[in-house]
Amino acid sequence: MRPPRITDTTLRDGSHAFRHQFTREQVRAVVAALDDAGVPVIEVTHGDGLAGSSIQYGFSRVPDLDLVEEAAATARRARIAILLIPGIGTRKELREAVRRGATVARIATQCTEADISEQHFGLAKELGMEAVGLLMMAHMIPPERLAEQAQLMESYGADCVYVTDSAGAMLPWQAAAAVRALKQALRIQVGFHAHNNLGVAIGNCLAALEAGADQLDGSLRGCGAGAGNAATEVLAAVLDKAGLNPGLDVFKLMDAAEFILAPMMPFQPMPDRDAVTIGYAGTYSTFLLHARRIGERLGLDPREILVELGRRKAVAGQEDWILDVALDLVRQKQAAVAS
Repeated sequence: MRPPRITDTTLRDGSHAFRHQFTREQVRAVVAALDDAGVPVIEVTHGDGLAGSSIQYGFSRVPDLDLVEEAAATARRARIAILLIPGIGTRKELREAVRRGATVARIATQCTEADISEQHFGLAKELGMEAVGLLMMAHMIPPERLAEQAQLMESYGADCVYVTDSAGAMLPWQAAAAVRALKQALRIQVGFHAHNNLGVAIGNCLAALEAGADQLDGSLRGCGAGAGNAATEVLAAVLDKAGLNPGLDVFKLMDAAEFILAPMMPFQPMPDRDAVTIGYAGTYSTFLLHARRIGERLGLDPREILVELGRRKAVAGQEDWILDVALDLVRQKQAAVAS
């Protein structure tokens, strides 16, 4: 095994936990701490990527391109990455992100829809960016099909493709099988992005690493959608103990998590009953807070909503479906009472 490259996603995936309310000052503080601790890549955007600020996904407090610019101006060594989901972000935002200082484009699609990303990879390479593909909700298809989708991204110019466990539904042997399939099919690097809904984010990262993963994602204190991500400071400590530290200062990351990020956090993402339900049902992690709000309003247990969304195989971009599903459940309960 070789030391992996670490990308910290606190300022992107963590945006979900912050309800997309990061300030410029918070971004500067987090970037400075991560940069000082040796993190090589820091991802910054709205939780749903460039142009995600909307009524469907939640409005940002500060435009994400302004936050990208703040991050790029703050970092001394780290490279700034952006997330772009085709259909939400466009080529226009990608060009502007480069102008603001981003040098890594992370282009994410549903695991069966890599074909919609061709023009975005092409532009990223034209602009001189490193291009990373993320196949979201990777648990939904077998490893061999995931590898076929990854090959499409490779053919479009991706420098790395991630197995993205958006639902935190994978167990370690499943994470390893998916990464292994991509390693066998691709000539480029392979990454793994974990969510902690079943409490195995770090374990899945280690399984992915053993299967050959070249890149791993983390976020300080695991701050992210659902139960959050693999915690960057924990990942750094584990890698150091394994003799695979890629140059991270473990103590500085611990301090960044404890003294920089923790005081800002509205709550600590963890595998509580609703988040565990996401991993159990295979539901998209970002649906958690939406389901809680709607469940409270309609008098429904959020778990009922999340399980039904999983049964219907809802994916990223279908946040508007959450209310429809909840209303269907209410009508079913009313009909049962009436009968």
